[in-house]
Parts: sequence; C-alpha cells; structure tokens
Amino acid sequence: MQENILVIGSNGQIGTELVIALRNIYGDSNVIACDLQPSKQIELSAGPFEVVNVLDKQVVSDVFKKYKPTQVYLLAALLSATGEKNPALAWDLNMNGLFHVLDLAIEFKTAKVYWPSSIAVFGPNSPKHNTDQFCVMDPNTVYGISKLAGERWCEYYFQKYGLDVRSIRYPGLISWKAMPGGGTTDYAVHIFHEALKNKSYQSFLSATTELPMMYMDDAIRGTLELMDAPADNLRIRSAYNFAGVSFTPEILAEEIKKHIPEFKLGYVENDPRQLIANSWPASINDDYARTDWGWKPNYDLAKITSDMLENIKKTVY
Repeated sequence: MQENILVIGSNGQIGTELVIALRNIYGDSNVIACDLQPSKQIELSAGPFEVVNVLDKQVVSDVFKKYKPTQVYLLAALLSATGEKNPALAWDLNMNGLFHVLDLAIEFKTAKVYWPSSIAVFGPNSPKHNTDQFCVMDPNTVYGISKLAGERWCEYYFQKYGLDVRSIRYPGLISWKAMPGGGTTDYAVHIFHEALKNKSYQSFLSATTELPMMYMDDAIRGTLELMDAPADNLRIRSAYNFAGVSFTPEILAEEIKKHIPEFKLGYVENDPRQLIANSWPASINDDYARTDWGWKPNYDLAKITSDMLENIKKTVY
C-alpha cells in the first residue's frame, strides 16, 4: 500500500530532519511537509508543502481530504520556555491542535498518528534518577501540563476508538541541521555554536544541572522504529520513556575542551529556565521502549560532541 504521510510542524528542530528521513524511505512525493510558512531549508523543497495552521481545523481537514494520509506526525507545539511566556497560546496550540488531528484521523481512517511527548511531563516530586515509566507526574509548566494531558487523550483515543496513536517522551534534543525552538535544554545546542564562534558560552543552566539528552540522529531513528513496530508489541499508548545520555553543562564543556582547549564556560544567574530544569529528571529509565520495540541509542557524549562540532564548522562557520 502506498503511504501518504503528513508532517505537521515540519519546520521545527525535529520536523526538519524527520521529513528528510521519511522522504528517503517513502519518496519525496509521498511525504507532505506542513507548517505556518514554507521552509527555508533547501532539503525540504524536494517534495510537497502545505501552509497549515493546526488550530484551523477546516484547513487541516482540507489537507486530510486532499492527501488521504496513512500516517500523520503532529509536531506543532510551543515548547517549555516559550510556552511560559504565553501559557494560554501554549495550551491552545498543544491541546486543540492534538484534538483536531485525532478527530480527523478517525474521520479519514488514518492508520497511524505520531505525537511527541516530553520529559516535561515529570515534575518536582517525580524521581530524579532513573525515572520510571510509571511514577508521580506533577509538571509545573504549561508545556508539561499540556503534554501530560495529551498523553492521556492519546491513550483514550486508542482505547475508545482504536486509533493507533504512538508517542515518545523526548529528552533534550541536540542537532546541527536546525536550531531549537525555545526549550529549556536549548543550551546544549547553542553551546556548540558559541564554542566555534567565540570560544566561550554563558550557560543559562547551572554547572551541576544534569538533564537527559539525545542526539537527533538517535531521536529520528527511534521515532521511525516505534512507528514501524507491530502494534501488538506496544504496551504503552500514552508515551514511552526514551533515553540517550545524561550530562551537565560542566561535563559537556569538558568534552568540548578536548576539541577546543581554549573554550571557556560561564553562567547566567536567575534565568527562569533554571527553575524548569530543577523540576525535571536527571536520568530516565526506558526499559519499556527497549523491550517493546528494541530501542537502543547509538550516540554517547563523545560521539555527539565530535559530530556536532564537525558539522557546524563545515556548514555554518
């Protein structure tokens, strides 16, 4: 059967690389990129693009009607730090956008829907280390609250309507092809650019703030592996814990110094993102993902650092 795949939110950090990966598998014409405005990425111009505001259900419905998608990836969202600046918009986009896609997927008999969750679903009373799939979840950001609510709705639509919804709780994502979109873990991308450009960086998170991170190559591969997994293998219909590597700004800086010995790391005090980071886990237990669909990361910190510096230097500076 021919796949027609919609990627809504295609211009973002994940969407940019996901569209390329999907087109490599299914062909350029079978993967439709969708966002508020056309991408400036040359790589995304090879296939169809639709201007879509996920909050406009009629526009989204028209795209469903035009392409009859077999799979939909809904990536449009306001992230943690950006969402705190406009909580009402973050809730509206993150929740009503999800409802629009879930309802239309049922109406148009879409086979699979992918919707990303986040470690932001955890909160100050969640376990800090080796955080389990099932534990106390008390998010204190509108992003985290919307993601936790979205997880429950995804499971509800699976149980009530039989809709094959799949999800991952992403950690902080590190990539060089697209800049991040306003998250609390964004320092782990900005630091590489500043290391190459200025040989220094002012981190908005403290030296000892340990957070779960993942290289984008692993995140894309893991996402596609989950979507390819047999439905009967999947025990989690809310969102899977998903782990790569955990580190602090200080540890990351030491790894960068192996490549740029003169690099210096400083710190900005009283950044609001620090309070968000303080409520998140330091490390994640992803045993369900490893057991159910064979998840295993390929990139450790040394490999991430080397690849980031090499590619940013080649493509940006």
